[in-house]
Amino acid sequence: MMELLSTRPGDEGLPGRPRLLAMIAVMTTVTMAVFDGSMVNIALPEISRALSVSASDAVWVANGYLLAAAMTLAIFAALATRIGFRQIFVFGLSLFTLASAGCALSSSLDMLVFMRVLQGIGGAAVLSISPAILRSIFPNRLLGRILGLNAFLIATSTAVAPLLGGTLLSTLGWEWLFAINLPLGMVALLLSLRALPCNPARNSKRFDYAGGVFSALLLGALIMAADSFTKASGLVSHCVTAPRLWWPSSPLSGVSAALLSLCYRWRSSPLQGFHSRR
Repeated sequence: MMELLSTRPGDEGLPGRPRLLAMIAVMTTVTMAVFDGSMVNIALPEISRALSVSASDAVWVANGYLLAAAMTLAIFAALATRIGFRQIFVFGLSLFTLASAGCALSSSLDMLVFMRVLQGIGGAAVLSISPAILRSIFPNRLLGRILGLNAFLIATSTAVAPLLGGTLLSTLGWEWLFAINLPLGMVALLLSLRALPCNPARNSKRFDYAGGVFSALLLGALIMAADSFTKASGLVSHCVTAPRLWWPSSPLSGVSAALLSLCYRWRSSPLQGFHSRR
């Protein structure tokens, strides 16, 4: 651990103390985003009872977060090179923290799912660029260690999340699965504003807004279509029930894929590049 904070002549990135503060900010934020992606699952029965909704509807408390994060990860990664890593990180962390407060105060399923979608967008913003931020604050000689530590933290958080969620659920209630993010998010935000470097934008090309929209729609439609197949059990019920669920998603995914392909073909700097064109 002390080696991660050591400073040598010619080191890139931040010196020891600012590096530590920036690392704490990034690691805390990543942990919160990973926790909220998995620990809410065990609270779904309690949430469905508290909000008087069915179990199948309560699943969207979990799905809304994951779907929003998957749809916007690539967008934020591309935006960060044009706006700056610090700006995107602070935006994502602020949105995630505010949405956590909204989740804790939700009195209906619609409000809770909406806040979870905002949480997912904020989580995607920080998760998409956290490795790049770590690269900017640590010298090259320590990149392997810090990126390995980041991967270990994500894996550990995923494993520990159900245990922590169960403890909070049994002692404080489901609202505290989200309220716990408020003090952590505020501390991480203060550290981010103080310690994260203001790196200039690396890409001056115009952002591919159309490609961003179509890629998000494509990912969302594909996930929705795939998810619909899990809602029917057995071949007969699948053939009868599943088409009702996936037919709106399948055409949307096809249209989005076609439009995304056109954006890739005709734009000079498309959001999604599938091979080197130059």
